This record gives sequence, C-alpha cells and structure tokens, in this order.
Amino acid sequence: MGARKNHQPRRGSLAYSPRARAKSMEARIRAWPKLNSEEPKILAHCGFKAGCVQIVSIDDREKVPNAGKQLVSLGTVLVTPPVLILGIRGYSKDHDGMHAEFDVYADDIPKYISKEITVKNKEGALDNAEKSLRKIKEIFAIVAVSPRAAGLEQKKPYIFEASVSGGDIQKQFTHVKELLGKEIKIDQIFETGATVDVAAITKGKGWQGVIQRWGVKKKQHKSRKTVREVGSLGPISPQSVMYTVPRAGQMGFHQRIEYDKRIMIMGNANDEQIKINPDGGFKHFGLVKGDFIILKGSVPGTYRRLIKLRSQIRNVPAKVTKPNILEVVI
Repeated sequence: MGARKNHQPRRGSLAYSPRARAKSMEARIRAWPKLNSEEPKILAHCGFKAGCVQIVSIDDREKVPNAGKQLVSLGTVLVTPPVLILGIRGYSKDHDGMHAEFDVYADDIPKYISKEITVKNKEGALDNAEKSLRKIKEIFAIVAVSPRAAGLEQKKPYIFEASVSGGDIQKQFTHVKELLGKEIKIDQIFETGATVDVAAITKGKGWQGVIQRWGVKKKQHKSRKTVREVGSLGPISPQSVMYTVPRAGQMGFHQRIEYDKRIMIMGNANDEQIKINPDGGFKHFGLVKGDFIILKGSVPGTYRRLIKLRSQIRNVPAKVTKPNILEVVI
C-alpha cells in the first residue's frame, strides 16, 4: 500500500465534470444502436421506478463458478405504462450535423397532451414528408407517456424521441406511420431475458464537501484550522486553482446511463398468478398497477422517477435466453 495511510488522492472520474445539477428531470439519450434486421423496430420505452425485490433464479451464465446453481440477486421494479406514438420526425445529415426536416403528428391527440403542447399538422404534411425521404438519414418516433397511467399524481406528460432502426428509411417511416396515434406496450419492444440500457437522473444529495464528494482523506486531528478540507489547492505561483483539484459542490442529481440491465420478469399486476405488490404497496410509491418489468441489479434515480429504456448498444448477445426464475421475494 506504500504511503496510502498517509495520503489519499481524490476518487471519481473527471470525465463527468462539471458535476452540476441536471437541467431536466428527464434524461437524454444521445447514442442509439444500429440493427442489422430487415424489420424496423422502435428502440426505446420507459418506466417509473417503484421499488426493489429479491430474485431467486438459476444462474445461466457460462464459465462462472456459480453456473447452474441457485442465485439470489437484487431486482428493481419498473412500472411501464403504454407509450403513445405522438409523431414522426425525420433528420437529414451534413457536415454541420443532423437537422430536423419534418414533423408529422397524429390527428387525434389526447387532452392530457394537447393541454401541454400545441401540435398541429400543416395541410398535406404526411405526403410531403414521404416525398422528402430521399434526403432523410434517420427516423425517430416522438412518444409520450403519462405518469398518471403509472398511478402517480403528476399531470404533465413526458415527451421524448425514440430512434427507429432496421430496414431502410422507407420501411422505418411506414412502420411508425402505422403506429401513429396508437399506444405500444413494453412487450412490443422488448422481451423477457433481453438486455437494455437505462438512462435516468440520479438521486440528488445537495451541496457536499470534498470529503463526501471526492473521497479525499481527512487531515490529522487538530493539525490545521480545518480537518474536512483539501490539504493543498496547488502551488503559490501561478495563482490559479486547476480544475483537477477536488472542490465542494453539487453531488447527485446528475444524468447517468447504466449498461446491460437484464429483464428478468415482464408481467401485469392484474394477473392473479403474479404477486408483485407488498402489503400496503411499495414505500414512497404505492401499489403497482398494470404492466411492469423487473430488471436485474440497481437503477439510477429515486422512486417515482422516469427511467428510459434503450436497446443495448454494447455486448449484444447472439440470442436472447429466458431466465429461470424460482421465486420473487417481496
């Protein structure tokens, strides 16, 4: 360990700097996987974090010491109400980046959406969009989800873009056009045993000092005027503090993406064969109603927070295997 007991450099990656508060309660997804299939598919869905359970299953990973044995792991319950396909957006691309060329919206928009935003098609918008497909490089579906559908009190819906991949641009446009104005469920996009990436805003912890925020070592007792501060901010000349020096500031409430979360269970709370709700409901959330999934492992964010689910972009397996679940301990 060397001089570890006398010195302790700061922990935490500088790649996430500055550690500022997220601008929105809704995480943004900036990268999307590309599918090799001929059939187009929407690559994202969303849910709301309800709570945690324990999953007893058979470990189906190969080349691990516990293969074939009973495994107890943490599971995170997400309530996944249907999302509404609100519109279609086409992007062109040049040396300056991507540019939105057209937006086409559904004709019959629910009241909970029309109260928040004004969306109205120009005359012949759908036909004009289809004629301009030759310069379109990517198709996105504009989707909306209501927290009320998950049993929450929030009225304002979340509206975001979900990429469409597979096939050519014409097939992608036709696929989203057929779904326009309809609701799609989680099982129409993902399946049990599939692996997804989750994007969310982490728990906020407010303003914290360098000991809590960066993990630096406390100074010796009574050796300085302060104990819970950094020993040195840098040299006396030049008179500037480098960005690499740990400082106090905001901790938590950051946007984060976690990769490769496996869907262990996918079901509906109204099914009598599946008991997911503890007595009195989940703490800080309540009763799970409707569709839900259980992801293996933890998920960023606090309860009731929006969690976006994206098709995995790393470590894509050759095939999806359904997990062998023995018991769910609530």
